[in-house]
Amino acid sequence: MIKFVYMINRIEGMSVDKFVDYHRHHHGPLFSSIPEAKKYVRKYVVSHPIAAEGYPQPAYDGLTEIWFDSWADHDAFFKSDNYLQKVQPDEKKFIDFSSVGVMVTEEKAVI
Repeated sequence: MIKFVYMINRIEGMSVDKFVDYHRHHHGPLFSSIPEAKKYVRKYVVSHPIAAEGYPQPAYDGLTEIWFDSWADHDAFFKSDNYLQKVQPDEKKFIDFSSVGVMVTEEKAVI
C-alpha cells in the first residue's frame, strides 16, 4: 500500500474556518464522488490542526492522505478525466500550491 500525505495551506485571503469547511464539506465529498475514487483509492482522509498546549503552532493548515494499492492505481486515478476536469480545478480554489509539502510513504504498523 502506498500512502501519499499532502500538507497544505489555504490561499491568501481565506480564513482558517472557511478553509477547513471547504476542505471537509466541499472538496472531500467532490473527491469521493468520482467513480475513480471508489475504484482506485483505498483510503482518503482530511485532517486539520487542533489547539495543543505545549506544542508549536502548526506549519500547515491541513493535510490530506490518499492511499493506493499500487502505482498503477495512483496513475489511473490522477490521469482520469474526472480527476482532471472536476477535482483538480477545485484544488486551486482553496490550496496555496506554493507551500504544499508532500510525502510518499509505505506505512508500517509498529504497535
